[in-house]
Amino acid sequence: MADLLFYGDTERSPAMRHELPVPIVDPFLLAVVDGRMHVVVSGIERARVSAAVPDAVLHDIADLGFRELLESGMSFREIDLELTSRAVAAIGIGKAVADPEMPVAVADRLRADGVVLHPDHAVVARRRRVKSAAEMAGIRRAQAAAVSGMAAAAGLLAQAVPDGDRLMLDGQVLTAEAVRDALREACRRGGAPAPPDVIVASVWQGYGHEPGSGPLPANLPIVIDLWPRDEQSGCWADMTRTFVVGEIGDDVRALERLVRTALERAREAVRPGVTGRELHELVCDLFEAAGHRTQRTGPGDDPDEGFQFSLGHGVGLAVHEAPSLGLTGRDGLVAGDVIAMEPGLWKRGIGEVRLEDLLLVTEDGSETLTRYPYELTAG
Repeated sequence: MADLLFYGDTERSPAMRHELPVPIVDPFLLAVVDGRMHVVVSGIERARVSAAVPDAVLHDIADLGFRELLESGMSFREIDLELTSRAVAAIGIGKAVADPEMPVAVADRLRADGVVLHPDHAVVARRRRVKSAAEMAGIRRAQAAAVSGMAAAAGLLAQAVPDGDRLMLDGQVLTAEAVRDALREACRRGGAPAPPDVIVASVWQGYGHEPGSGPLPANLPIVIDLWPRDEQSGCWADMTRTFVVGEIGDDVRALERLVRTALERAREAVRPGVTGRELHELVCDLFEAAGHRTQRTGPGDDPDEGFQFSLGHGVGLAVHEAPSLGLTGRDGLVAGDVIAMEPGLWKRGIGEVRLEDLLLVTEDGSETLTRYPYELTAG
């Protein structure tokens, strides 16, 4: 087994948070040598690290000469690089697989010291494909908060009434911002805050990851896509539903039936060994047979037309992580993967109908973690 080197903090680095499930905001060096973890720590973090990983080897910065370096006139960044260099030497690492997210300055210093580094995204990503029990608990909590957020959004939409081409609530125009505020507050109360750019959008507001703003339309699809993060574990959830307030046209109904069928067929096909590309192509086959363009065929005159994105992605300590459920998804699923599947179809003048569920890959299939209705009506 190759030695592994990581550098960063566990709030922003999913790879490091998986190795060491402790929220630490300051960057530090973490290594896995012969299967055993080594962590460079200061005195203020020692107790928490020891409690989380009792058999880890701790390298205290005081023992590495921190006091001497403080008095040397070096800047904070220079001291940090020197301590990192000394720690790698003390651990005895001459060659290692490096997390590709390692800062360039750190990698440059270690290479100047003669350490051979091999950045390898696949090796690092594979280590967190199978979720730990604590991570799964966090994902389930985040998903429960997502359901609360979706219910809050649907609750506002259910109270709204069409007034011409837009929606009104209590005599005021209902906006994407108002719905977003309500769903984010519900997620926060559930212990998993959602970022400010979660999506409440329609054909009026744009496409893709455009979060949406301004008035919401009557009689047209409104896509709600939210991804809250569990505060305790740092794990995410991800879900999408589509609502229409007012008259639901036949063309929207047709899109909804096709997207729902795609989700169910893909769900039935999920099992260890199947690739994300195979799942994506299954959905492309269905949509193309119904006359829609896909990422596989490319768009028509409208660059957003049809299904111009992947089927989904892994979810865990990052909201988008391995495995890919698209044309680049050549790795087979493994039991323990958590995946978000989100087939959708965009049609000019109508907008998008999209549905997204979170699934845990099991030994013989999958468990759907998302528990929320699929109906277009909000009430």
